[in-house]
Amino acid sequence: MEQLTWTGAMGEVLDPILAISATALGVTTVLAIAASLVTTGPRVVINPDGTAAMAEGFPGLVTRAQRYSLWAVLATLVAYVVTGVVVDWQGGGIVGGMCRQFLPVWLSLVALFAVSIWTKRSTGLYGKLFDSTIGMIGFALVMFWVFTAFWSGAFDLILTHDPLSQVSGMKNEPLGSPVADEGYPYYLLGGDNLARDVFARMVVGSVTVMLIAPLATVFAFMVGITLGLPAGYYGGRFDTVLTFLANLILAFPVILLFFLLVTPEIRLTGLPSYMAAVLFVAPVVFAAVLIWSRYRTQPPKAYALLAVVCTPMGLAYLSVINAPDSPFEWLPLDLFDLPGGAGILTVFVAVVFVNSPTVFRIVRGLTLDIKTRDYVAAAQTRGETPWYIMLWEILPNARGPLIVDFCLRIGYTTILLGTLGFFGLGLESESPNWGNTINDGRRLLTIAPHPAIVPALALLSLVLGLNLLADGLREESLRD
Repeated sequence: MEQLTWTGAMGEVLDPILAISATALGVTTVLAIAASLVTTGPRVVINPDGTAAMAEGFPGLVTRAQRYSLWAVLATLVAYVVTGVVVDWQGGGIVGGMCRQFLPVWLSLVALFAVSIWTKRSTGLYGKLFDSTIGMIGFALVMFWVFTAFWSGAFDLILTHDPLSQVSGMKNEPLGSPVADEGYPYYLLGGDNLARDVFARMVVGSVTVMLIAPLATVFAFMVGITLGLPAGYYGGRFDTVLTFLANLILAFPVILLFFLLVTPEIRLTGLPSYMAAVLFVAPVVFAAVLIWSRYRTQPPKAYALLAVVCTPMGLAYLSVINAPDSPFEWLPLDLFDLPGGAGILTVFVAVVFVNSPTVFRIVRGLTLDIKTRDYVAAAQTRGETPWYIMLWEILPNARGPLIVDFCLRIGYTTILLGTLGFFGLGLESESPNWGNTINDGRRLLTIAPHPAIVPALALLSLVLGLNLLADGLREESLRD
């Protein structure tokens, strides 16, 4: 079999179109920036019916041309995907082969965007996100990796080869190299220094990120919200003590603190397990207080909800802290073990511990501002309890900044996970996470750059998507 080219036969038609549309987009973007620097007033014209209207002028024409160029680029990219799915190997090339493998992801994205745009007027801030071009692009990038992790981790639909298997003769092979072994006929993104499939390792690396980064950030927010709300609402010595502890943790460099928490020596002391026992109880406490503060006047309903929600959360909590080689193995309940063992637990604890103080300070600051509003005073006049006011009056009105920070913090966590993997800390050395794959590929960067560049671009695209999503959410939340 011949080695695949980048775009195969379809590139003869689509490559020139993409080059022209991309060049037009770049030129119109530069012109739009230049036009924005010109401080000329708007020109008013009189229509034939006697009404006045503002002339579009040069800035308006440039903006329209920029929009058309962007749509041309997007349409060409869609054409690559559609053509790559239906043509043969030589017709689609490397791009076509990857588009064919990512078919479940494309279908999931199309279904998600179709439903979201159809119902955007009734879904609040999430629906308004689809009025922002930047937000939509960021959301598409993030959901691309979410669906990639889901379909590859749960159903193995995207993988071309086993990410840990080695194929003879494929060491540092270039992109699109044919494989003599049975199964998938090509290494779409080449082979690494151990003759493993770079494409498969990139795909499986997204599973590790999606398992840790969002969930660990949720736990960090639960800890920060549970402590930040009462600190800002009550104030006094309670606020002083918690603020001092948060500032004490934040005084350490984040990277250094992260490295210290995931070192093998710290793990052997059992400290991560004790920290997990303290930090991971926050979601259970948060859910219990949330339900009781809302339905305390309806005890039967409150007790039923507490049993339905908090019982499985409590069992999951006991199973998580009762990890292998932990000091809590005496606990009678251990329904499951974490897939990555103690390494995943240690990294998870480190992420929660490092991010919680920052979330605490954000929530505390928002609470200090919102508690002076009139609707909080009205709730106090009605005789509502402090926790009801904090959770059902203050917290919903602080959701905008918290959602934006949540997206950004997932990006920070993704970078931290990549840094840990690069230095071989926390996760297993054979784990195909992006940081570990970049570290393996950098050793032969001048000879075969693709094993390091591919996971680096994947990491970049996910963090970029999270930042664009945060910008879109911030833009729409400010309009509320």
